Amino acid sequence: MRKVILDKIGSVTRTCGLKREVQLAREIPCEEGVVVAVRVLQDKTTYNQLELPTGRMAKVKRGDVVAGALGHRKALFGYSGHLPTALAPGDHVNLLNLGGVLGHCDSVNPDLGRPFDCEVLGVVLEFPFLGERIGRPARIAREPLAERPPLTTHGVPVIALVGTCMNAGKTAAACAIVRELTHRGLTLDAFKATGVSLRRDILAMEDDGARTTALFTDLGIVATTRANADRVTRVLLSRLAAGRPDAIVVELGDGLLGAYGVDAILEDRELAGSFTAIVLAANDPVAAWGGVRLLRERYGLEPVAVTGPATDNAVGTEMIERDLGVPAANARTDPARLAELVAARLAAAPGGPEAG
Repeated sequence: MRKVILDKIGSVTRTCGLKREVQLAREIPCEEGVVVAVRVLQDKTTYNQLELPTGRMAKVKRGDVVAGALGHRKALFGYSGHLPTALAPGDHVNLLNLGGVLGHCDSVNPDLGRPFDCEVLGVVLEFPFLGERIGRPARIAREPLAERPPLTTHGVPVIALVGTCMNAGKTAAACAIVRELTHRGLTLDAFKATGVSLRRDILAMEDDGARTTALFTDLGIVATTRANADRVTRVLLSRLAAGRPDAIVVELGDGLLGAYGVDAILEDRELAGSFTAIVLAANDPVAAWGGVRLLRERYGLEPVAVTGPATDNAVGTEMIERDLGVPAANARTDPARLAELVAARLAAAPGGPEAG
């Protein structure tokens, strides 16, 4: 063992409650969620920040000692990378996202430049038993996920945000809905069900009035996949529903055709059947057309509205409403209309809340 002082701690490790001074060991289990300390080897002018456990963003500099978690990423507009198969002190890994996910980069987005290269220092140890001097590798998972967790919504309406891809406006729409419905007197909780670990989106929902928020990383998941996305969603939805809010907003990160398990959630008939209102975020009218077709033909689901950049002006809005027969409302310029479409669906549901 050796002791190091951390300059920065990635938010992906939040469940571990790390302090700045940690003990490291040389033998590193290459498993998703294992916490590793690394030294950053260069400076960057783009994509050069790290989200801390508090949610604050900090600039990363050459020489910083950073704690992150091993994992993978499959981002359409970001870095793509995989979990290493073996690691030892002195090896190199990359910082794959702003939350502190560490792995080997496979593909680079030209707008972001190369990811940070980092020298591995060792695995961070935790000492779970009082007085015990033998540490064990820290992991962000606190408990295993059940194979098929029960789903209990207590009749609470659920508003699901799905997108044609990442950066399609899902979070902006979620925040607009939370803000508008909260102003109408409703109590809303919110969570992000899929994606790669980053707290930024749920913190934005809190800023706009969500009473309680959650993230898949709270369950020890670095990045969701088809193998766990439906299970994560069942657990988080049931937990928030136990608090009996007037409605729950759930953002399905990434896109309908992405690698983070949105399809597994929509294929789960019980889970998808609990969604009272579905809002589709799309980048352009063709994406909106494809997204609506996918929801209807593959999953038997009908969106209550389309939003996102496809609705940034009247041209796209008119195309969507004329050709798809779905209302279109921009979350940034007309949040009241978007919220009204959602509120009408909630009110029409059995036992649905009435927004004032």
